[in-house]
Amino acid sequence: MYYMLTLLLLPQVINFLLALLPALILLNYFYKKDPRPEPRKTVTRAFLLGIAAILPALVIEFLFSWLTPRGLSPLVSAAVRAFLIAALVEESCKMAVINRFIYPRPEFDEVNDGIVYTMAAGLGFAFFENILYSLNSGHPWSVLLIRGVTSVPLHGLASGLMGYYIGKSKFSQKDLRTRGLLWAVFYHGLYDFFLFTGSSAALFVIPLLIILYLHTRSKMKKAVDEDIREYRI
Repeated sequence: MYYMLTLLLLPQVINFLLALLPALILLNYFYKKDPRPEPRKTVTRAFLLGIAAILPALVIEFLFSWLTPRGLSPLVSAAVRAFLIAALVEESCKMAVINRFIYPRPEFDEVNDGIVYTMAAGLGFAFFENILYSLNSGHPWSVLLIRGVTSVPLHGLASGLMGYYIGKSKFSQKDLRTRGLLWAVFYHGLYDFFLFTGSSAALFVIPLLIILYLHTRSKMKKAVDEDIREYRI
């Protein structure tokens, strides 16, 4: 009985770890780069909020897919699916939970906090999305391994970049959150567009992720410098 139970549960445990570990590794990397790390409880809350954002995203994506006109050319269809149905909806849902539940909190007291908290939400979203993919794939482990090194960084880095503008908005007289959302949608949409348009185009996701990583890292450095200059650190 114990042996049979182990055989049944082991694949699910492995699926869970393959979905979770890439998200935790990336989050821990950026978390340690914060000169004044945020409370782990609040970072965990942001991560869980990212998981919760999956539900409204799925509902809205279903409605958008249903409303999308049929008969579009393959490239136009891929662009609509990538930029509007996937990227815009998912990044908007992540921003919404951060704006509603994290933005007003007193521990959100630095520009760089926007990056850390929004990235945590993005990684929570990616974690649960990977679980859903594993349940709908004939080869769940291979899917999760590939998504662990591509989709998880995409979600975390795009959301972290958006988070820089959320943080800037809280400590300046300009609301830059729409600009941050557009940057996140740009990278996320381009990533999905490369995947949707065919196998050869999918190779472009690697240089895209490198560029996104450098962009997000530069914004984190800028945020930390601004916080030091304004004596928030």
